Amino acid sequence: MRPVRSALAGALLATLTLAGCGQTSPATPPSTTSASAAATPSAAGFPVTVEAGNGSVTIESRPERIVSLSTAATESLFAIGAGAQVVAVDDQSNHPAEAPKSDLSGFKPNVEAIIAQKPDLVVLSNDIDGIVAALGKVGVPVLLEPAATKLDEAYDQITDLGAATGNGERATELAERMKKQIDELAAAAPKNAKLTYYHELDVTPYAATSATFIGQIYGLFGLTNIADKAPDAAGGYPKLSAEFVAQADPDLIFLADTKCCGQSKDTLAKRPGWSKLSAIKNDRVILLDDDIASRWGPRVVDLAQQVGEAVQKAAAS
Repeated sequence: MRPVRSALAGALLATLTLAGCGQTSPATPPSTTSASAAATPSAAGFPVTVEAGNGSVTIESRPERIVSLSTAATESLFAIGAGAQVVAVDDQSNHPAEAPKSDLSGFKPNVEAIIAQKPDLVVLSNDIDGIVAALGKVGVPVLLEPAATKLDEAYDQITDLGAATGNGERATELAERMKKQIDELAAAAPKNAKLTYYHELDVTPYAATSATFIGQIYGLFGLTNIADKAPDAAGGYPKLSAEFVAQADPDLIFLADTKCCGQSKDTLAKRPGWSKLSAIKNDRVILLDDDIASRWGPRVVDLAQQVGEAVQKAAAS
């Protein structure tokens, strides 16, 4: 999705694209109920069966050597208290700081390198080059948790990870708390503000439509997405022209390419035809954290809070 970005930002965007295409069909969602409900009862709560993107996965005992090759999953694992069970995370997992970052890649997974970590559970967001089957051949349980396309999937993946790691109660509490916080933020947003917005993924520029996970969050706050009228939706992540954005003249601009590409109100103003955009003239350019805006873990609440604050500020001005 982001062909013109740094390696890190491009990889993060690729996660959303590739994983979104890898979701199961609407008729068979990744997990429609809490994963802990699918557990086979035992004194220690194991074995447990989790319904993930790669089907029913049975984990015989509490994993103590988890390898996470998904940035969102890494954040979720630590948030639910499973951090001590994680022995290695991929080279893009930079949060939390204590995560055991390695040179493992989630975008070009190496079976031998993963096995060298002696994992008893591997968490992935993409089944690239048949990595799930390859790990299965050597008896390593794998949870495929694709990029969420809606908030309910994000919550469900957190409970999946909780069940799989023996942290079900904390995972459920986290998911419920996230939902409550986001619902409260949306409820507090001004009604009928009738504001339009543009969410920039990179300097190409690529954007995200309302049909995406990112777009759903903005939709909670009653915002209208200019990218929804793009000539080619491109799976929810269309490439827009500078002229398209200038003509749409969004009330708000959210930049998710600040860390990777140093974008700001000042850099936008230098683009042809953009200096007179309403969002730039009215100081309504919001700088997002690239990572938070690209992941579907616990920090999605932070993104929702930033959107809510921007809407309130714009509606009051």
